[in-house]
Amino acid sequence: MMHSAEEVRDERGRQYHIDLAPGEVAPAIILVGDPKRAERVASFFDEVTIDRRNREFVTLTGVHKGLPMTVMGTGMGAGSTEIAVIELCACVDDPVMIRCGSSGALQAGMNLGDLVITQGALRMEAASLHFVDPGYPAVADPQVVLALAQAAEEVGRPVHLGITATAPGFYGAQGRRNKRFPPRDLGVVDRLAAQGVRNLEMEASTLLTLSNVGRFAAGAVCAVYATRTDNKFIDHDAKDAAELACIQTGMRAQHILAAMAARRGDRPVWHPGLGLD
Repeated sequence: MMHSAEEVRDERGRQYHIDLAPGEVAPAIILVGDPKRAERVASFFDEVTIDRRNREFVTLTGVHKGLPMTVMGTGMGAGSTEIAVIELCACVDDPVMIRCGSSGALQAGMNLGDLVITQGALRMEAASLHFVDPGYPAVADPQVVLALAQAAEEVGRPVHLGITATAPGFYGAQGRRNKRFPPRDLGVVDRLAAQGVRNLEMEASTLLTLSNVGRFAAGAVCAVYATRTDNKFIDHDAKDAAELACIQTGMRAQHILAAMAARRGDRPVWHPGLGLD
């Protein structure tokens, strides 16, 4: 029997949509949209202790190089991300969530396969508006940004840092020109680019808004699958390599963040003076 219409969980705390209970989720969490990408992340685990699939949510918990870790495939978009984040937070205290996703680049000089680390996100989606005022900033945890920057350098991919725009859809909301379904706002990409926005995707601002409301650490790194300045989309082989680099960056960042937490102690934030060794 479910607890209530407000808290939809059973007597063991198992969450309605993700079908997970406390004890089945590690604090270090990788979020991906594609369920197959979740399986790819878990393929690097030393062992998998939980393999749970419910609705579009695919979750695997295990250990990666000694660090307990969970990966969840949330499906696409802000709505499913909202459900995933809130229900995961009911299963584990003080999580660290890193989105490893794909995106379209908006600035010249950004290439297919590059990585983009989000400092903050423009909230074009509406899911986060049900928690905060329209002007509320969707910002990444600074420690997660630093950890992702170090991890990306170790992985060896070109990396860009800046503002991400989170759209509520893939076609019209991102200004893709389609003769049968013409977007209302044909200038959205040029307008965002003029504002210095680095990339466009569909989940980051929801995650980052909820992380600040819920007071846990979160960040995002996305591979560039499309360059909107020259209308190019990544091919299969390059996509596979870019996805792998993005995954490796997110997973390595979780280890760096664990080291930061050990050095931070009771301080509110890690800083370079504390070191990592």
